[in-house]
Amino acid sequence: MIITQSQEIKNLFNTVRTIAVVGFSVKEDRASNFVSRYLVREGYSVIPVNPAYQGEEHLGQWCIASLDDLSESVDMVLVFQRSERVPPIVTQAVAAGAAAVWMQKGIIHQEAAQDAVQAGLKVVMDRCAMVEHANLFDRQPLH
Repeated sequence: MIITQSQEIKNLFNTVRTIAVVGFSVKEDRASNFVSRYLVREGYSVIPVNPAYQGEEHLGQWCIASLDDLSESVDMVLVFQRSERVPPIVTQAVAAGAAAVWMQKGIIHQEAAQDAVQAGLKVVMDRCAMVEHANLFDRQPLH
């Protein structure tokens, strides 16, 4: 299902524990970095995914090159990649057994979203995970 309502998003956050962040950056001013740090602060386990940092430890986890390299299950895949790069990420998320795919603010890919929905995943598009979480749970976002 494509999730658009606040209560559905809150329910998703309440069921998620482990999040793979595709497109993670070590640069602290990048959204993928501060959103990931925020999620860790809020109690989620975040697995950074970026081939440039493969084998490095960030946010208490080893960075992997792609979702194909996951050695543990993930509940959600958070995407920080251009929209045209989303379809193979969705394919990998389905293969990894993720329950949801979240496309960060500015990222929309309707066909990939439908593929994810058909595979039984929940999908959020064009929303910032940190902003949504902070608003729904009355938390302070990172800047």
